[in-house]
Amino acid sequence: MHHYFRTVALAVFLAVTLVVLMSPPCRAADGKKELWLYYPTNLLVEENVDRLEDLWGRAAKVGYTHVLLADSKFARLAEMEGTAYFKRIARVKEIAMGLKLKVVPALFAVGYSNDLLSRDPNLAEGLPVVDSPFVVKDGVATLDADPTVNFGSLVFADPAVSIRSNTAKVEPHEGNARLCYKVAVKPWRCYHISVHVKTDGHSGQPEVKALSADGRSLQFQNLGSKRTQDWTEHHVVFNSQDNTTVNIYFGVWGDARGTLQWRNWQIEEAPLVNVLRRPGTPIVVKGLNGEVYGEGVEFERIVDPQLGRKPYAGEYDAWHEPPTIKTSLPAGTRLLISWYHPAIIYDGQVSACIAEPKLNELLADQAARMKVAWGEEAAGWMMSHDEFRTLGWCVACEDRHQTPGQILAANVVTCAKLLAPDRTYVWNDMFDPHHNAVKGPYYLVNGPWTESWVGLPKNVVIMNWNHGKRDESLKFFAGRGHQQIVAAYYDDPSHTSTRDWLKSTKNDPSVIGYMYTTWENDYKQMEAFAALVGRQ
Repeated sequence: MHHYFRTVALAVFLAVTLVVLMSPPCRAADGKKELWLYYPTNLLVEENVDRLEDLWGRAAKVGYTHVLLADSKFARLAEMEGTAYFKRIARVKEIAMGLKLKVVPALFAVGYSNDLLSRDPNLAEGLPVVDSPFVVKDGVATLDADPTVNFGSLVFADPAVSIRSNTAKVEPHEGNARLCYKVAVKPWRCYHISVHVKTDGHSGQPEVKALSADGRSLQFQNLGSKRTQDWTEHHVVFNSQDNTTVNIYFGVWGDARGTLQWRNWQIEEAPLVNVLRRPGTPIVVKGLNGEVYGEGVEFERIVDPQLGRKPYAGEYDAWHEPPTIKTSLPAGTRLLISWYHPAIIYDGQVSACIAEPKLNELLADQAARMKVAWGEEAAGWMMSHDEFRTLGWCVACEDRHQTPGQILAANVVTCAKLLAPDRTYVWNDMFDPHHNAVKGPYYLVNGPWTESWVGLPKNVVIMNWNHGKRDESLKFFAGRGHQQIVAAYYDDPSHTSTRDWLKSTKNDPSVIGYMYTTWENDYKQMEAFAALVGRQ
């Protein structure tokens, strides 16, 4: 159904563009290593700027030179007109200038795309649903699953799980604590699982997994349960892809204290919840005889007003009331509806479709607005391509006749051109064959990420966080002529990982700096990190 091949035109285009974009590498002006601080915030809140001023002052005192500044509002600058937001940016620029800190703002949320998708939720990458059966009744087409899906018999339960009626209890345990069902499904359908969860001091992370017969994960969304909570209903959705059976797990992987209870687990084929509407995700409604019906003719336009809007713009929930499909077709008419839905990864991550032309319009608009907002005070730009977990399924992707890696290669060329001639940076992982730029399978990506690095201009500085294979990764990018900043620390108060990096980079001239990188907004170790790294 989905196929890929390399085109000569792509290779020629990338080669020509790389020559245009390449420039000799820059060295730190004083020959010393740069010392960076990763700092995400929300500049719309004045108190956050006060906090920023204090913390950046601490950083400047111990030798930090650069700040990588992230704010979700950078993707929504048009919405900030008429607010105090641009005054806050002006104040941040003054603070940085006074402290002699260089600010590099982050933009282009490719991978973690929720910020961009807040402007148009339909630009999410979509997984296909093919010929889902509906029937018309009282002017509305409703799902008529064939056959009705159910859990059937339990395959197994780990010893830590006790089951009575439709309730499973998990006591404190070592190792896994799961119950598993083998479920018959139709290929290329969307399925909804609901379950009630109760916890009491539970230290694990309860998960619902859907695995194919060969062990591929079809569902990566976290439940979001709390350590202690009364009975609460949770929902996940998955696409069956090309499978006729899937293994559904309710459980905990690894040791856990406290108690966990599951009850009332149910599965159903899902109607058009979170249906995507863009050229690359068409809806096809047809009769059993193959006759295609027209939107606005035999049925009204189908739109999910809650798509990417719960609890606010750019956030997607797995389950809500699906849109009504109103039709003038006679009662009893049976329909087959094909459509697309987004995938939600972990705690809400949704990826945009970089093959859809309108996304490039959003990227160009963001680049233009950011350049106006930050002006010459921006010491460069961070392209936020990172952990890109869904691509390659929709018509826009298929029409490219390229692998996901080739599509990404073309995208990063476009992004770099939008920022030229300014200095640009990017995370390593999606262009690193020793990290995420792999053949796969990789999450819900339909094909390999390999060759993504072909599009990466050599004057782009790599923000390298590949601690696990740091030696191979450093060598790969150095061999391509890239300078590198090591994204170290990663909330490791022992600084063991930082010491590993220092050992690996000791004689590597491609490494021009180190960054204190915290994802927990913990800056207590900022001074210790600076002392350890020094300005080498």
